[in-house]
Amino acid sequence: MAVTERDPELASSQFQQTLLASEVGISVIRIEPSGGWLSLGLREIWAYRELTYFLIWRDVKIRYKQTAIGAAWAVLQPLLTMVVFTLLFNRIAEIPSDGLPYPLFAFTALLPWSFFAGALTRCSASVVSQSNLISKVYFPRLILPISAAVSGIVDFAIAFVILIIMMVWYGVAPNWGIVLLPVFLFLGLMAALSIGLWLASLNVRYRDIGHAVPFLVQIWMFVSPVAYSASLVTEKWQKWQFLYSLNPMVGVIEGFRWALLGQAHPPFYPVLLSVVIVTALFVGGLLFFKRTEQDFADVV
Repeated sequence: MAVTERDPELASSQFQQTLLASEVGISVIRIEPSGGWLSLGLREIWAYRELTYFLIWRDVKIRYKQTAIGAAWAVLQPLLTMVVFTLLFNRIAEIPSDGLPYPLFAFTALLPWSFFAGALTRCSASVVSQSNLISKVYFPRLILPISAAVSGIVDFAIAFVILIIMMVWYGVAPNWGIVLLPVFLFLGLMAALSIGLWLASLNVRYRDIGHAVPFLVQIWMFVSPVAYSASLVTEKWQKWQFLYSLNPMVGVIEGFRWALLGQAHPPFYPVLLSVVIVTALFVGGLLFFKRTEQDFADVV
């Protein structure tokens, strides 16, 4: 073992411990934090894939444990929200729905939004909620926000069945863009994960984040084209079109509507901008998370 000049006392202590362990025949495994911004340790995530699967499955089971209607909550929340949106925005405010039945128009947007909102909320609280596990066992901390975000796919799949029934009821057939639906779903997942990495790291030190996230999600929904079409914004406020498109969920939601409801014009510009923004946020969030994770066990 090399004795570094940066911390000679620590290096000397580690050398003595290793020498003593070798004399009594004990192998020593020393776990140390990553040594820089670019030491991401992504190979460890694959090595701990079974733990990731266990955390995802446990999250799904706990979510509906001891509930009267179980997984039906995954359908009930977007369904009731669709009813409220139909009464307020369509019947009273008379907001257009691009020539589509408004309940179907709103529910198609509520699916990716509910998936994003749930993934972001769980991801931001993932490290704090697993404080007992972090302080006792070593594993790649990045597994926690990843498993928290991915577990929402089960809820999405259940609610998607209702969307298919509604499309059959209204006689709306998807176009060829439905083959790109997994791409838009993955983009929504990455949007939640990229922002969730920042919030999960900050939530360890500043618990105000846990109180702010529900408020952030609520406001975010109304600045996303869930109850209305993005074309309505670009028609009335053209000078704000670029600023509005910086919201990564604009491309995700418009992509869902295009792929499922057979709209003629694919939203190339919003989707491309969402990809760029999500990529930048994810890279920054990943580096920030890996840089701060060495203090999680001490602070949490």
